[in-house]
Amino acid sequence: MKIRKGDQVFVIAGKDRGKSGPVSAVFNKENKVVVEGVNVIKKAVKKSKKNAPSGIVDIAAPIAVSNVQIICASCNKGTKIGYKILKDGTKERICKKCGSSIKE
Repeated sequence: MKIRKGDQVFVIAGKDRGKSGPVSAVFNKENKVVVEGVNVIKKAVKKSKKNAPSGIVDIAAPIAVSNVQIICASCNKGTKIGYKILKDGTKERICKKCGSSIKE
């Protein structure tokens, strides 16, 4: 998967279209990502040692990776990701629009 934890992404489809935020978790097998502040659901939580207060809690649910685009830091637009192989043999992620490298 081309999107990694910590990347700034932009939602292009669904009920939260137009929102953006950092990726907090990636699920490779399901092709889903969790973006902070996007696709927030309410969940009833019982009181336990981990969750001291009980009640209804807001949780960010996973969203399909096809519904998000990474935001390039240099051109500040949603873009596709390409790869460039460097001379030392390592791969580097690049922006398809401006060609600059994408760092985490």
